[in-house]
Amino acid sequence: MKETAVEWLEKIRQAQKEQPFDDYEWKIAFNYAKEMEKQQIVEAHENKLKQSRDTGNYEYWFSGKDYYNKTFKNTEQ
Repeated sequence: MKETAVEWLEKIRQAQKEQPFDDYEWKIAFNYAKEMEKQQIVEAHENKLKQSRDTGNYEYWFSGKDYYNKTFKNTEQ
């Protein structure tokens, strides 16, 4: 089973009890976890078909990356 970003970060937190992280190391770990989460969202969404208001008509496909950017980065597509 694939590890989520939160699970990975928890594992890192547990490991750092033996060898504490400084602020720089935590920043690196946190940024890595954010990138993992982004990739997981993109992969989970994959490619979707957007349906128009008219029943049965489909406008276009958009990628998981487009979905992430539009949802979490508030960018217009």
